[in-house]
Amino acid sequence: MLHIENLNVVYPDGTEALKGVDLHVAERESVAVVGANGAGKSTLLLSIVGINAPSSGTIRVGGVEVNKDSLREIRARTGIVFQNPDDQLFMPTIYDDIAFGPRNYGLSEDEVKERVTDVLGALHAMHLKDKMPHKLSYGEKRVAAIGSVLAMRPSLLLLDEPSSFLDPKARRNFIKLLGDLALTKVIATHDLDMALDLCERAVVLKQGRAFADGKAEDVLLDKGLLEESGLEMPLCCLRRIEA
Repeated sequence: MLHIENLNVVYPDGTEALKGVDLHVAERESVAVVGANGAGKSTLLLSIVGINAPSSGTIRVGGVEVNKDSLREIRARTGIVFQNPDDQLFMPTIYDDIAFGPRNYGLSEDEVKERVTDVLGALHAMHLKDKMPHKLSYGEKRVAAIGSVLAMRPSLLLLDEPSSFLDPKARRNFIKLLGDLALTKVIATHDLDMALDLCERAVVLKQGRAFADGKAEDVLLDKGLLEESGLEMPLCCLRRIEA
């Protein structure tokens, strides 16, 4: 589903954000991308949807190379949920936010309504349909932001810090929601407990490079590896050790 070969991203100020990253994600696989602040997690996700242009290397989604000529197709296949849901919710109602993508791609209003209804039903969020985004809780905004992406029926879902700023109950509900989505998922996160719950694989980025890649349990429970990468053990494991 996703093939990244020798990806390098250099920002205009000369910062090397990604250095020779390789990543291959199979269909329906869930992969956590973890790393300290500045490791390149968000840059990686933005590069996959063509917001950051690679300095060199290639990215393919479902066999289609990401470039300026393929962006429309890539963004129909790939949904990205930003760290701050307010960056994605800008219409008068949640219905309109979820309908925005399908309308922009020229679907009929009947098809748009069908997609919005299907998405809200799948997310158990029909009660949000006529709500104004600024009236929602942060957890509800997260759900609505995912809905605006799912309405495009993507094959690949990218999520940037999806559990940040959620209270414990909203976080649990959100993790269950993500687990129920039968999609290929790449999740950039500091929440290693969530990564253990949702992902079969974990990739550790360190200073723009892929420092480790393996089974989530092997990578995320390796205390030495995590400390070397500027990360701490998942809370569930720390509590066990302290007990």
